[in-house]
Amino acid sequence: MRTTIARLLSAVMLLWLLSAASVASAAIWDSVPDEQLKALQLERSATPKQLFEALSTRWKANLNKGKFAKWWEPIAMDQYFAPSLFYKSEGPDIETTREQCVQCHTAVTHGWVKSWEKSVHARLGDIRALPDSDNRAYKKAIIAEVEDNLRAQGKLAAGTPLKEVACIDCHMGVGKTSGNHKTELHLPSRTDCGTCHIKQFAEAESERDTQIWPQKQWADGHPSHAVDYIANVETNTWAALQQREVAAGCTACHYNQAKCDGCHTRHEFSAAEARKPEACATCHNGVDHNEFEQFMLSKHGTIYQTHGAKWDWEARLADAIGKGGQTGPTCVMCHME
Repeated sequence: MRTTIARLLSAVMLLWLLSAASVASAAIWDSVPDEQLKALQLERSATPKQLFEALSTRWKANLNKGKFAKWWEPIAMDQYFAPSLFYKSEGPDIETTREQCVQCHTAVTHGWVKSWEKSVHARLGDIRALPDSDNRAYKKAIIAEVEDNLRAQGKLAAGTPLKEVACIDCHMGVGKTSGNHKTELHLPSRTDCGTCHIKQFAEAESERDTQIWPQKQWADGHPSHAVDYIANVETNTWAALQQREVAAGCTACHYNQAKCDGCHTRHEFSAAEARKPEACATCHNGVDHNEFEQFMLSKHGTIYQTHGAKWDWEARLADAIGKGGQTGPTCVMCHME
């Protein structure tokens, strides 16, 4: 009897060790493709912190003014299209606290504050309190994932829940309590968002590693959101334009490589907004790339226009058909997995 129990315990222990080894070997999310890990020289067993550092290093190295840099100068609007390259704060030279950001901007830029107050960033407690039956409940797991990412980077104390994501976290640094408005303020870039949302950062950046053309019709990674800024400034006709305002018209769409608010706009950063075809239409429209018009005039678009108001856009994309009540495909359903 004792021998049998001992064997059972040994078997259980072996299974536990195999399970632990399996978890350890799958530290990086499955949605991060093998091609990307190979390009970053990482194993699947790497930590999220290592993934973020590799992604951020490569992103910074690949975002620049291009090979024609000496032939053109940015205009004021460029600092908002590629903030990590050009933005310089013109704000007051004062020390400000986390609380003062909201207090001041409630009077100065009321719309920004109202959008933020509606966001998940400002209402983490409300999301945590949702019943599992609510279609937004999946966001609780995302909050936990963000907390784990921040703890791994030493930006959130062990066992301490993330209270909110406020102005200062995105514009000065995650977890800061105060900072100088003139010297420390910056506009968030892709890597700033990626500090918290490492998996999403990797998924977005993976386009440059998986968009490979068998007959070399395009360079690797092209065309995609992950390289759209450098594809813009590397074009000699764009760089040669004497009227920089005209060139900036191209950058008005070719900035997704630089930041994340092209699809889910600041300061609400709504996933529901980003899922709607109109979000894609900001860029994918017009004579030279009329994808939005084609979609809206298709049967898919007809279904969206006649029934879309009844769909629950807060449901997770994977649950859109089912929990969300969606009865036809939209842009993101086919193009964003």
